[in-house]
Amino acid sequence: MILAVRQRRVIKERKKFYRDNGGLLLESRLSQHRSYVESLKVFSVEDLQKATDNYDESRILGEGGQGTVYKGTVMNNKAVAIKKAKILDRSQTNEFINEVIILSQINHKNVVKLIGCCLETEMPLLVYEFITNGTLFGHLHGKKEDSALSSWSGRLRIAAETAVALSYLHTDAGTQIIHRDVKRTNILLDENYTVKVSDFGASRLMPSDHTQLTTLVQGTLGYLDPEYLHSGQLTDKSDVYSFSIVLAELLTGMQAISFDKPEKERYLSSVLVSAVKEDRCLEIIDCAILNEDNGRQIEEVALLASKCLGVRGEERPSMKEVALELEGLLRATSVHPWEQQGSDNPQESEHLLGSLHGNYSDTISANATVVGFLCR
Repeated sequence: MILAVRQRRVIKERKKFYRDNGGLLLESRLSQHRSYVESLKVFSVEDLQKATDNYDESRILGEGGQGTVYKGTVMNNKAVAIKKAKILDRSQTNEFINEVIILSQINHKNVVKLIGCCLETEMPLLVYEFITNGTLFGHLHGKKEDSALSSWSGRLRIAAETAVALSYLHTDAGTQIIHRDVKRTNILLDENYTVKVSDFGASRLMPSDHTQLTTLVQGTLGYLDPEYLHSGQLTDKSDVYSFSIVLAELLTGMQAISFDKPEKERYLSSVLVSAVKEDRCLEIIDCAILNEDNGRQIEEVALLASKCLGVRGEERPSMKEVALELEGLLRATSVHPWEQQGSDNPQESEHLLGSLHGNYSDTISANATVVGFLCR
């Protein structure tokens, strides 16, 4: 008798959570568009408890301000990442469901795929594809010898793929999506070091008739767009600013913010802008990637990063422009970052590399001298 009463209470509570989290709205949206049914799975509480061994601590992949992420195993032993949110603004339930629907439709090789959700718990759970090779942060600061980040071409490829993903979200995803929390821990790498942009907990959908949104400021210190911070006006250029910090980290190997340094050197944004302005950017580049052959190209990327750090959003390029420039520079590199040096097939190499840009085909003797001095 007591067990039956307890079970009825649990069922009643789950139904309440399901309604509060927008479950009925989700059902309505799914019924209107059959394609959504195929791409988005609604999991039960039991499904995800089983997948995570009842959210065992050993399953935790990471924790942050937005919530905790667990590794789980669902249908046919498929590995997934399950995000358990800490806070949900109930007044934004409609927007949350709308974002779930839209994110489930994103099918881009450089964006983590949303597989499904569970709405029967107090805080909704989101289920994403599991990415095996960790975060950009782990590779950039772990100094793994086998990492793609041990070479300039590897870092450039990661920068280009991240830019392509953000450009897609801004211009090609149907509804414009502003990520709002671009940083190195939200950039994942798979087994082939392919970029997967993740964590859309802070993301916002931009209405088709708007170019900006007034919203509560949210982001990560060191990556946060100063214009957005002061005005509360969110635009796609806020992501451009945050991306430029990631780009600066790839160039320098430094942290976005270092409280143990003098005030002038505390913020990487200030360090990079000053170095570019004073024509000494090679002095701050990570010596692990700098050599006499790539100094000129690295300077080009540093200049691009400084443009993305413009104080006003209108001064910054769009993510599409950034992606195009980085992809062009990538085509000018000579070797795929995680392939062995050289190729047994000249025709294959020519096809993969494309035509070299004249600006980068010759070694600049001045750069060679500077690089030799800085990194000896």
